[in-house]
Amino acid sequence: MVYKKDAVRKVTLDKYFMTYQWIIKLAPKLKLFELNRITYQQLLNDYATCHERQTTMDFHHQLKGAILDAVDEGLINRDPTRKAIIKGKTPAEKKLKYLNQFELHTLLSSLSLTPEINWDWFILLLAKTGMRFSEALALTPKDFDFIHQSLSVNKTWDYKEGTGFLPTKNKSSIRKIQVDWQTVVQYSTLVKNLPEDEPIFVKGRVYNSTVNGILSRHCKQVNIPEITVHGLRHTHASLLLFAGVSIASVAQRLGHSSITTTQKTYLHIIHELENKDVDLVMRSLSSLN
Repeated sequence: MVYKKDAVRKVTLDKYFMTYQWIIKLAPKLKLFELNRITYQQLLNDYATCHERQTTMDFHHQLKGAILDAVDEGLINRDPTRKAIIKGKTPAEKKLKYLNQFELHTLLSSLSLTPEINWDWFILLLAKTGMRFSEALALTPKDFDFIHQSLSVNKTWDYKEGTGFLPTKNKSSIRKIQVDWQTVVQYSTLVKNLPEDEPIFVKGRVYNSTVNGILSRHCKQVNIPEITVHGLRHTHASLLLFAGVSIASVAQRLGHSSITTTQKTYLHIIHELENKDVDLVMRSLSSLN
């Protein structure tokens, strides 16, 4: 922890502490000098019995970093993590919750967009930009470029610990998002007299559950599937993909670190689009004489 404290975000540091707790739980009597490929593999296997493979992989990467430091310091002679086999539970089928275009239109029509900033304005902005919850909370009037119809995402808001502004999730998260002219007109009026460097939506402590509750009530009110604020991000991405926007452009708009992340997250949608493409090809070919 000497190297990691104040060098990584708190959420990352918490993961290291969690890894440490699991080591204590799974191998409380294991000494560093006893580490070899067999004892290390057994530790991974024990962890994998109640975690999915990707989670086990993350656990392995954190341990490996510390163990390689121990090798460098001469505390152990060899790297026991070499050729480790990563196992894990079969992942549960994860279904993204998102709205189709009609459902989203119905939701947005139900919002109470008052002359003053409220959480309904926040919901509208998430739907139109696909921003993460913490990114949208950190928005200030200064982040709006009304002339070029864009929004700068360059920080997040620490709603969990209440410490204020934080860096973005990764470098790719720093981006400019184009917004439609209607949103530009609406927000130019809303933020006109607000302090330039203060968050637009934060007035005291903010809880994710509060905004989720407001969104859920709107969904129930208009009889559409209930989604979370993160579901609005999925909705935004899904609608762009179905509209024919390239995966690369969607990845950039969402602030994903790589296109692979976008492909993994929206694989089922991509498959649906591929099936539509096959139908289109077949129809085109059948029309040839």
